[in-house]
Amino acid sequence: MRTFTPAAAALVLVQAACGSPALAGELVKVNISDLAFAPADITVQVGDAVEWVNADFIDHTATAKSGDWDVLIPAGKSDRVVLRRPGAVVYYCRFHPGMTGTIHIVAADALIRLQEKKP
Repeated sequence: MRTFTPAAAALVLVQAACGSPALAGELVKVNISDLAFAPADITVQVGDAVEWVNADFIDHTATAKSGDWDVLIPAGKSDRVVLRRPGAVVYYCRFHPGMTGTIHIVAADALIRLQEKKP
């Protein structure tokens, strides 16, 4: 008979409640260069992380117009945010408002259906 220590039992409960690390989301990279986000329009799943990689010589931000997040990305650095809710998020750079992007956040099963419809 297998027995669990209290610590092991607590770990199992935490993983069940929060999801297993093996089921963590994907990392989707957006490059920043020449004062532009590339790609500017992406589709991700709930739980995925978006990482902005700043190849410019000046600082930028990725700021959700909704106010949900504001990520500072210094020149030559990167930073990321994990997306938890489905929907479309329009974002921009606070320092350069002409820099914009859109993230379409879908539930995992919705993304699978979208991929099945592609030829």
